[in-house]
Amino acid sequence: MNQESCVRLAESGRVGERLTSIAIWFMASSVACVLLCIIGDLVWHGVAGLSLDFIIAAPARSGREGGVGPILVSTFVVLTIAIAVSMPIGLATAIGLSEFTSRESRFATFVGHGLDLLAAVPSIVFGLFGNALFCNLLGLGYSILAGGLTLACMVLPILARTIEASLRNVPDDYRVASASLGICRARCTASILLPAASSGIVVGLVLGIGRVLAETAALLFTSGYVDRMPRTAMDSGRVLSVHIYDLAMNIPGGTENAYTASLLLVGLLVGINLTASILVRYLFPTQRVV
Repeated sequence: MNQESCVRLAESGRVGERLTSIAIWFMASSVACVLLCIIGDLVWHGVAGLSLDFIIAAPARSGREGGVGPILVSTFVVLTIAIAVSMPIGLATAIGLSEFTSRESRFATFVGHGLDLLAAVPSIVFGLFGNALFCNLLGLGYSILAGGLTLACMVLPILARTIEASLRNVPDDYRVASASLGICRARCTASILLPAASSGIVVGLVLGIGRVLAETAALLFTSGYVDRMPRTAMDSGRVLSVHIYDLAMNIPGGTENAYTASLLLVGLLVGINLTASILVRYLFPTQRVV
């Protein structure tokens, strides 16, 4: 190959690299523009109605007036139940798959495929399952507890798979060094591997919280529509996503409050995400947050 051919080959490589970079930046910018358009539309239509009174007041006239105080309480109770139930199970499952079973074992393969299939199940199917099991078979009825347990089943595969991947990405040198020092596997997992995988655990937790806050279909069959202040977890309660759906689809004249509630929901998601990132940077300053 002569010098001229080498120069042409190098120039064509640089052109291809530039075109690839332009395509990548274009796609990334398109995603960012879609996000900005969604947030901009919510701010444009919903920021006028957002106030402290809207956050703490009860709905009036089927949600056309008033606020979302009782609905926020129901939302946070459902979120607390779902995360409190799914997080320990998901964490234990991830630790078992990544640290205490062989990747090639039939058990690990079966559980892994089960988690993947569970993550792909539509939310409406989870709603029917939750209604049949928690509402009818266990006698919980349309209640916040039934909705929280149903959502726990939904977010379990997300938490388990994300934490498992994060633990597997921890270098094996950590395990070898702890074994050479005589540290048992359980102590190594609790004291070394979990802190090292803290960023992945937070990512899984944030994804689970986002799934819970944004879920609508499953809760229509489990927690119900009632928009009053819940007294116990056995009361029926309407979460924020269901309230937005009801205002937008079933209540004439509820579009304005639907936009305001949507803006509040997006703000909650952003706030939880930022808070989780800041806490991880503060508690584990040597770990990089994904």
